[in-house]
Amino acid sequence: MNEVVKFLSENPVQYLATVGRDGKAKCRPFMFCLEKDGKLWFCTNNTKDVYKDMKENPYIEISVSSPSYAWIRLNGKAVFENNMSAKEACMNNPIVKSQYQTADNPIFEVFYLTGTKAVIADFSGNPPAEYTL
Repeated sequence: MNEVVKFLSENPVQYLATVGRDGKAKCRPFMFCLEKDGKLWFCTNNTKDVYKDMKENPYIEISVSSPSYAWIRLNGKAVFENNMSAKEACMNNPIVKSQYQTADNPIFEVFYLTGTKAVIADFSGNPPAEYTL
């Protein structure tokens, strides 16, 4: 878990892929918020298409590469939870805070991943590191 959290934190703009409600692939820039209670937490806005897409089909994949040409692929099921503690922790990110102002903003949603698999790899020829979280 620590290696995954470190990689996501060091590479703050990830790309989240969903299957859209139209059945087509969608990929969007996203940000990892935090690890809490052994879960990887993210946030979004319940008026966005990404929220609606994940509610209909919660299986997602997240990917990002580092400046040193390593990358992570992280997939799992998005579970939305009205967790005020996680929402308040997300407010520590100035970008999130500027968008939603307060943790109790009615459009502010948090979700974590379950059944999560992560692969960290690079072009070294070494086998990738694989994690089940």
